[in-house]
Amino acid sequence: MSQASSPPLRLLKTWGDEAVVYDAASGDTHYLKPLTLALYQICRDHPGYGSTELANALAAQLGVTASPQLQELAEDAFRSLHKIGLLEPT
Repeated sequence: MSQASSPPLRLLKTWGDEAVVYDAASGDTHYLKPLTLALYQICRDHPGYGSTELANALAAQLGVTASPQLQELAEDAFRSLHKIGLLEPT
């Protein structure tokens, strides 16, 4: 599906379950709320996951039940991460 960008171009700073990512190439800084941070980390650690696998891993990481609503939230967050350039195609 997609994977997190290579580490030298991104600096990630976390505070609890939130984070900011600084993109050294563009100079942009992005705030990642808990769900988005969890999804970003899952994509980084498991670049080959499909949408169902991502939603299941996200549910497990957040300690919630996998549901169609969670899968929809995960897909929205995935598209946002891709749009801002934090995820790249594999």
